[in-house]
Amino acid sequence: MSDTPEIDEEVPGYKPPAEKSIKEILEQDDDDESLRRYKEQLIGGEAAVPFPNDPRRVIIQRLALVAEGRPDKVMDLTRDLSEIKKEKFVIKEGVKYSIRIDFTVQREIVTGLKYIQKTSRMGVTVDKMSKMVGSYPPKTEAHSYTTPQDEAPSGLTGRGTYSVSSLFTDDDKNEHLKWDWTIEVKKDWED
Repeated sequence: MSDTPEIDEEVPGYKPPAEKSIKEILEQDDDDESLRRYKEQLIGGEAAVPFPNDPRRVIIQRLALVAEGRPDKVMDLTRDLSEIKKEKFVIKEGVKYSIRIDFTVQREIVTGLKYIQKTSRMGVTVDKMSKMVGSYPPKTEAHSYTTPQDEAPSGLTGRGTYSVSSLFTDDDKNEHLKWDWTIEVKKDWED
């Protein structure tokens, strides 16, 4: 049995739309001038390709642990995934934190992006999260998604090392990035 989150996790009440290219969307309702201008404003006239040598539609760039009053702890997700797996994010027990993910969409609109995370301790799953991130057009600037706030475990039994498996996927069940990382909950921050 794998600790990695599965793609087939569904978000209740969400039905994916049919896939359409940017050109099809812009040409649809072409006789309505105000709607056409509105779509061009939202989507842009042409599909942005900020990384022309990278064939992927979604490029996950960074993950950050965000805790109030502390500098963000940032993980560069463009590096080798085996190196990322060795890294530990140390956080203070009981602290409220969020996870922010920065990503770029290029070439075509991506629909129904989802962030799925499975947290385990000593081989036992202790938390599972599946969040709908949304649908995004291609842009030269990075998009950003922040999870709702969560609270780190606390007390003697809450302290320790937690293995986290993360997956960024979409309506078409494309795996944009799947990676493992570690959180260590300690009595206090490690500066």
